[in-house]
Amino acid sequence: MEARAKNFRDEISSELKNIMTYWKQFSIDNIHGGFVGRRDHYNHLIENAPKGAILNTRLLWSFSAVANFEEDKESLKLAERAWNYIEDNFWDKEYNGVFWELDAQGQPQNTRKQIYAQAFAIYALAEYYNLAKTEKAKDRALELFDLIETNARDIESNGYLEAFQRDWTTIEDMRLSEKDLNSAKTMNTHLHILEAYTLLMQVTNKPEVKEALENLIVLFLNKFLDNETRHYRLLFDVNWNSQSELISYGHDIEAAWLLVEAAKTTKNNLLIENAKKANVLIAEVFLKEGYQIDKGILNEKNLKTGEVDTDRHWWPQVEAMVGLDYAWRISGNKEFLEAKYNIWSFTKKHLIDRKNGEWFFRIDCNNSPYAKEDKLSMWKAPYHNSRALLMLLNL
Repeated sequence: MEARAKNFRDEISSELKNIMTYWKQFSIDNIHGGFVGRRDHYNHLIENAPKGAILNTRLLWSFSAVANFEEDKESLKLAERAWNYIEDNFWDKEYNGVFWELDAQGQPQNTRKQIYAQAFAIYALAEYYNLAKTEKAKDRALELFDLIETNARDIESNGYLEAFQRDWTTIEDMRLSEKDLNSAKTMNTHLHILEAYTLLMQVTNKPEVKEALENLIVLFLNKFLDNETRHYRLLFDVNWNSQSELISYGHDIEAAWLLVEAAKTTKNNLLIENAKKANVLIAEVFLKEGYQIDKGILNEKNLKTGEVDTDRHWWPQVEAMVGLDYAWRISGNKEFLEAKYNIWSFTKKHLIDRKNGEWFFRIDCNNSPYAKEDKLSMWKAPYHNSRALLMLLNL
C-alpha cells in the first residue's frame, strides 16, 4: 500500500473513532431514556427537544455498523438501547410503522407515516439484525417492507408516494420538511428506500425484495437521472413531471455509489453494468461542477438560472469521497482519486469541529461555520460520516 493511501486509511480510522466517541458521550438521554433530541452548535443540550425518527434510526444503524465493523462493546450496548427505544416508543402498536416524532418524554407527537422514515427504520433494523441476530428486528424490517409496498408503491405510475396519515390513509401535505415542495415523489425518499432494500435483500434474500430493488434501480436510471445534464432530478408529481430545476451535488454523488451497491446485490449483470456506467458519467460532471480544488463540495445549483448555493454541508463531502472512490475503481481515472484525497484534506481543515466535537453542519464560502446550525438533531446524526468512513475502510 502506497504511503498516501495508508496515511489516509489511518486518518479516517482515527476520525471514525472520534465521531463515535462524541455520540457515545453526548447523545444518551439519562433522564427520559433513549437519546436526546437536540444539541446546538456549541454542543449545549436543548432541554425538552422532540425526538425524531430519522435521528434515532440513524443512531441504531451507526452503532450497529460500527459494532459490526470491529469489536466494540459500547457500540453494541448503544445499538441495543436504540433498538429497544425504537421498538418501545417509535413503533405504532395500533397501525404499525414508525412515528415521525416523539416528545422529549417519548410520547408520540407527530404520528404521520413518512416513507423516508420507514425506509431508514428498515435500514437500521437490518443492520442491527446483522449484529445481534435478533429475529424480531428482521421481522420488523420485513413488516415495514410490506407496509411500504402495500401502501406507498404506485401501481399505476410506478415509484413511491411520500407520506400518509397515521392509519396509512392519504395525507395532503407530504413534505419531508418545511423547505421542500409538496411533491408526491422525491429522489431523496426513493434513494433511501433503495438503500434500505439493498441491505434488506442482503439479509433476507427474498424474491419480493429483489423485485422491488431491481424496479428502484430502473427508476433511478430511467426516471430520476437526466441523461442530458447527468444530474438526478429531485422532485416530481405523481405522473413523473419534474417540479424543480434544483439539483443537489451531494445527492448526485451519493446516489452514484448507492446504485452500484444496489445493482451488485441483485446480481443482475445488466443492472450492474448500467449502474457502473452511470456512476462514472455522474462523477465526471460532478468533478466539473460540484467540486472545487481545496474548497470541497458545493451544495446545490438551479439548472434554469445557474444560481449556485456555495455553502459546504458536512455530508456531501464524505459522500463525494465514497462516490469518487467507486468511480476511480470502475474507470481507472486517477482524477477521481486525487479529488477524493483533496476533499478529505479540506474536510479535516474546515469541517471537523476541533473545539466542540463532531463536525460542523455547514460552512459558508469563506469556511466560516453557521453558529445557528445544530450539532445533534433530527437531521444531524453520525450516519453520513460514519457510513462513508466505514465504506472507505472496507473498500
